[in-house]
Amino acid sequence: MEPLAAQVFSSYSEISEADWDSCACPEAQSGGRPLDPFTTYRFLSALETSGSIGPGTGWLPRPLLLRAADTLIGAAPLFLKQHSQGEYIFDHAWADALERAGGQYYPKLQVAVPFTPATGRRLLARRRHEIEARAGILAALHAMTEEAQLSSAHVTFCTADEASAGATQDFLHRLTIQYHWQNRGYAQYDDFLADLSSRKRKALRKERAEAQAFGGDIVTLTGAEIATEHWQAFWQFYQDTGARKWGRPYLKKAFFDNAMALNADVLMVLARRDGRWVAGALNFIGREALFGRYWGAIEDHPSLHFELCYHRAIDWAIALGLPRVEAGAQGEHKLARGYLGTEVHSLHWIADHGFRRAVAEYLERERKAVLQEIDELSALSPFRRDQRTD
Repeated sequence: MEPLAAQVFSSYSEISEADWDSCACPEAQSGGRPLDPFTTYRFLSALETSGSIGPGTGWLPRPLLLRAADTLIGAAPLFLKQHSQGEYIFDHAWADALERAGGQYYPKLQVAVPFTPATGRRLLARRRHEIEARAGILAALHAMTEEAQLSSAHVTFCTADEASAGATQDFLHRLTIQYHWQNRGYAQYDDFLADLSSRKRKALRKERAEAQAFGGDIVTLTGAEIATEHWQAFWQFYQDTGARKWGRPYLKKAFFDNAMALNADVLMVLARRDGRWVAGALNFIGREALFGRYWGAIEDHPSLHFELCYHRAIDWAIALGLPRVEAGAQGEHKLARGYLGTEVHSLHWIADHGFRRAVAEYLERERKAVLQEIDELSALSPFRRDQRTD
């Protein structure tokens, strides 16, 4: 095996798009969609050039490339983090505990897609180099954490295979929960409804009818159908939601001003009333999933949020033949709409041995609680008993 060498950069502008995407989405090199639209060069670069990440944000890009001799075999969207905001795998309690004990938790290393709680590959690899690239990137994270005397390194929203690889290299494996909708080969939305109990089926039909009677029309746009006016409208929606949820939206206006470059990856569902856009949901399209990301509205209409974010996402996943819809972080209200509790994986390497033992003990208890919660949620699902997968 050739010796591996990791190189860390301070900006995506220092890396060619072709090099990065050869590892981030090798399946798209011959055409078609990337498996994960969020680790593509175009998405990460859009975050950086808009100022949504970079100096002053607490997300300092440190994109990593891994080579075997002169051959590029791997990459990772690595960041030097000054806080734990915008990650959605919460470690604030860990930071508090270490600092109360006299340690320093920040800065830390984070392999992640900023502000994006969506499962995907994080240890990126060229085809036929997956095993050695994963091992090499994880080893590089170990070395960088120790050399810089940092507290920890984290890989969040990784795949189950990556979690297994990390566990063999002394990373702690964490399980958390999200709500995903699974396509069971449905040809249309009514086929999905047929799998639900009669009461739940009637409730969703009533909910959709209520939303669609809001006094306007709903349009779904993708690719070249999305114009500047639609992105500008969505900026208004995003500001409203961001101000209410986080106090200050993560994405800068410049991200929306220049987002036309992302149109091929985007599915936008917009509601229009009296000639103006009043609400919208923003989704990204992967090869195997539709990822619901943002919602916002400047008018309040009953059930419109559920229609735009969840029901229309299911409609389009069925139309596109996608296996699942990921509806983002949190929200038990998704369960009643067919989105079931699903395991989410992350990896954590803790430098201090005593602190590592404490975190490992916590994660063991948390893992049991998460698996129990998923079982309990399955029993509460809207599906008929003969259609449940527990």
